[in-house]
Amino acid sequence: MPKPRIQVSLNTEEERTLWELENAEGVGRRIRERARTIRLSNEGWYVERIAAHLHRGKETIRRTLKRWKREGLGGLWERSGRGRQAKCSQEDIEYLEACIREDERSYNSVQLAKKLEEERGVKLHPEYLRQRLKKRG
Repeated sequence: MPKPRIQVSLNTEEERTLWELENAEGVGRRIRERARTIRLSNEGWYVERIAAHLHRGKETIRRTLKRWKREGLGGLWERSGRGRQAKCSQEDIEYLEACIREDERSYNSVQLAKKLEEERGVKLHPEYLRQRLKKRG
């Protein structure tokens, strides 16, 4: 059974805003692509044609158009909470840095991981911890 056609109609202000987003330098690729998708739909392009033109799946295009209809301009941006969550908090890393600075002894990553687990209940792999601390200098 074919899916119903999804068509977007824009007023001139929305069209101008989406064009500016699509051509802006500091805007992410996904947002620019979503703005382009909505503008193409407004020009009369169907989902299948937009998907082929942008080399995306038809469901991705449908999802973008539905989010536009439901949320408007705010639907172009990613929602918070996406992606992998941090294994440890900023406070945990700062705690370890303070231990390194204040204690008279030196620590290796295995010892730091053990200290963090015993004192704060956060279990991290020593290699992960070493890399995090190395990035911070």
